[in-house]
Amino acid sequence: MSPSPIFKFLKLLKFFYFSIFLQSSYLILFLERDVISMADFFRRVEKKYIITKEQYLALKDAIKNQMIGDEFGESTICNIYFDTNQYDLIRNSIAKPVYKDKVRLRSYNIPKMDGSVYLEVKRKYEDVVSKRRIGMKLNEFYDYLRDEKDSNDKNQIKRELNYYFNHYGLVPTMYLSYHRVAYYDKDNKDFRLTFDNNIIAREYDLSLEKGSYGENILEKDQYIMEVKTLGAMPIWFVRTLEELNIVPGSFSKYGTAYTKLVLKADKKIERIA
Repeated sequence: MSPSPIFKFLKLLKFFYFSIFLQSSYLILFLERDVISMADFFRRVEKKYIITKEQYLALKDAIKNQMIGDEFGESTICNIYFDTNQYDLIRNSIAKPVYKDKVRLRSYNIPKMDGSVYLEVKRKYEDVVSKRRIGMKLNEFYDYLRDEKDSNDKNQIKRELNYYFNHYGLVPTMYLSYHRVAYYDKDNKDFRLTFDNNIIAREYDLSLEKGSYGENILEKDQYIMEVKTLGAMPIWFVRTLEELNIVPGSFSKYGTAYTKLVLKADKKIERIA
């Protein structure tokens, strides 16, 4: 059955407002260029692929002469996701709306209290992702978490983050870490690949400095490949995907962790009751 005219209108309306949001974000970046670094703002198309270990090894061999390891190379990406006590943000996300957002704290490898972390909001409209973040030390983040969130902060990104924490009453809800290998195209740094495996999650001990432990939420010998680009994928890469029979898939790390660790536990409690 084809979508109703009302559904088409609402989808078009969402796209219109999202386009305005993206344009206004770039305007803010220009007006506040002394305050906001372009490294703190990302906008790109992202596609995910669930691949086998054999496909991963074959793909690594296929790209070795064209792509280079990025600044972080191989690393353990550590995240704390923030949500409401009722998990409203992730429940909305796994319902697969046109527009969704997440708030998280991220580090590259396990940080100490004086280590660098990034507090970020990630917004997604279909395959287009925008990410805005601020960097700080881990101990500074704990100060931020305790302090009152100023809705009139002079930093635009911080104002947005403050809004999320104030409006939703955000609390830490999930720890997620994974091993990542990242590459960029030597002829086009805007074309990037990441490969993630050993995805570990827990809904307790929600602190980055405590390290990586919990439940593995990805099947054995599987990898999540993400293609990140500002434009179309290179022809050579498209042909490589075809040759290796690699097709797009759907996988949300936080969504999968929520489904396996939170929903599964809730259903078990219901059965016992």
